[in-house]
Amino acid sequence: MKRTVMPFGPQHPVLPEPLVLDLILEDEKVIDAIPTIGYIHRGLEMMVERVEYTEMGFVVERICGICSFMHGMGYCVSLESIMNVEVPERARWLRIIWAEISRIQSHLLWLGLGADAFGFENLFMHCWRMREQILDIFERTTGGRIIHSVNRIGGVKRDIADTELTAIVAKLEELGNAFAATARVFAKDPSINHRLAGVGVLSAEDARAVDAVGPMARASGVVMDTRLSGTFGYDQLTIEPVLETAGDCLARVVVRMREVQQSIGLVRQAVEKMPKGEGLAIETKVRGLPSGETFARLEQPRGEVLYYVKANGTKNLERFRARTPTFANIPAMIKLVKGCDLADVPNIILTIDPCISCTER
Repeated sequence: MKRTVMPFGPQHPVLPEPLVLDLILEDEKVIDAIPTIGYIHRGLEMMVERVEYTEMGFVVERICGICSFMHGMGYCVSLESIMNVEVPERARWLRIIWAEISRIQSHLLWLGLGADAFGFENLFMHCWRMREQILDIFERTTGGRIIHSVNRIGGVKRDIADTELTAIVAKLEELGNAFAATARVFAKDPSINHRLAGVGVLSAEDARAVDAVGPMARASGVVMDTRLSGTFGYDQLTIEPVLETAGDCLARVVVRMREVQQSIGLVRQAVEKMPKGEGLAIETKVRGLPSGETFARLEQPRGEVLYYVKANGTKNLERFRARTPTFANIPAMIKLVKGCDLADVPNIILTIDPCISCTER
């Protein structure tokens, strides 16, 4: 049978970023897929050689706009580990609150993009309308809707008043109730079920073999969530991994929908447990220059992100490396694309929640 090579991307109506796949087809079946990345490589990791370590956090936030808060947090906890900085308790709780709100807005963004990709424009607008209200919370508490610049080595730059925290929890619970109706459409609509159920199945064994991370792994029944390790204050929260076992595109949608509700609950727990009162410390002043190296792991909305930082006792770091979840999930995506129908390729790619900006730092 004759084989055809079809380029998929970098410009495609379904892709928000320039991912490139060369699809090898036999009729309408995909036999193989060859990824090409590097179209938007920006050399951010090399900037540590000429940007002072105290300012590099602003650069790291710009690895990805959707995950900007957690990139900034990951950079700060890496330097805090090297410099043995003790972060005030209230600052740790504030980081958890912002991190979980960031997870909510990321999942809502992705669910909207997914709905738009399979032709459900009304559902897309519902998801993004709710996301706008999450961005309003970010703007009110950090000053920025996308890039927040609220993390600092040693803590956070801004506090949130106790009355505002109570209002945030009330708003999130209101959004959670509204989102439940939207989630039922994703889970029950026959057209969505027809497009996603049984498509792009990744078994638990295959997920482990290709080292899938985040919702990609959890949708296949693999318990992989770095929050379960209890670092950065998560040991004081009640948290269970959100798992599905089908491993298909629909399961990956359902995991993210359930995680929206889970994150609302985690924010509520954090607000209840954090120390209250005026004038509590939110930052430890950092003095001196870092020397040493460390790894840090965080659970971003798309999965585990790993930071490696090496400092040599000068104002510029010697090495900075971020391994992002999309980079880790590309082998899983290629495995799923092989053998699928050409019409299913866009949905399979989207259900890994790709961030090429993160991948091509």
